[in-house]
Amino acid sequence: MTRSLLALTLLAAAAVTTQAQQEGPTATQALVVVSSKTPAVPTANDLVLKVNNRQTDIESLVPVRASGAQVAILIDDGLRISVARELGSIRDFIKGLRPGTEVFVGYMQNGRVIPGQNFTTDYDAAAQSLRIPVGSPGLSASPYFCLSDFVKKWPEDSNSRMTPKARFVLMITNGVDPYNGSTSLMNQNSPYVDAAIFDSQRAGVAVYSVYFSDAGIRGGRASFSGQSYLSQVAEATGGTAYYQGIGNPVSMEPYLKQFQKAISETYIATFTAPGEKNLVQLKVSTKLPKTKLHAPAQVRPGTQLQ
Repeated sequence: MTRSLLALTLLAAAAVTTQAQQEGPTATQALVVVSSKTPAVPTANDLVLKVNNRQTDIESLVPVRASGAQVAILIDDGLRISVARELGSIRDFIKGLRPGTEVFVGYMQNGRVIPGQNFTTDYDAAAQSLRIPVGSPGLSASPYFCLSDFVKKWPEDSNSRMTPKARFVLMITNGVDPYNGSTSLMNQNSPYVDAAIFDSQRAGVAVYSVYFSDAGIRGGRASFSGQSYLSQVAEATGGTAYYQGIGNPVSMEPYLKQFQKAISETYIATFTAPGEKNLVQLKVSTKLPKTKLHAPAQVRPGTQLQ
């Protein structure tokens, strides 16, 4: 009886200690894109960071290494098959990644992502895994269901690791959420988009997108709605939504080059955040001339990246 009571006491003490550690200051990392037209290399002193609206020191700012990055290309399987003309540009993008960067190719179907090629540095194999989408209207169910499911189950490469690499997603989709009712201009708040944003922020994933129309829902309102949602996801996660008017891009090549440039301009910022269970707000600014920053609006305390 005495031993049991002692064991319970020790367990309770350990639980209290763990909780205290979680609630205390926690080393945290976030991806920050530093896009500058000046040749100066940014340092931690060049950026101002606020966590929950309180200025916080950036302990280090280091560029993402090629071998420390993973890029997932998620293609909506419900896209119009005319996207086939863009496969060559996507293949060139994959083959043009910095050596050592891992790439994944997957197709969004029925609320999940079906792998075409798991994470690999064999760019020829990844390029060959590209195919024309099925082109069935609404086949993805919702691209945001797919995104949430993917980032929560982020696949690893063949080498298991304790610390995740810098994670980037490129979604090629029309961005429409058919489960949120109409595409009316007055109906641009979706709980499923919000959930995808939360899940991506919690996983430390920067989400980029290229707009391309679906085989089903289309037209001006659908384009506006889809692009609005994609922009919301990108801005909240530190990515960028690429689109040209309300129609399909003449070519994806310029957007893919911009995405590749954004990856090369991404840094890992290390700082201390409150050890909360919930996400904390993040704001990053700079006084460097001709410089733009992209960072997630929220981050999970304790996030660590390679």
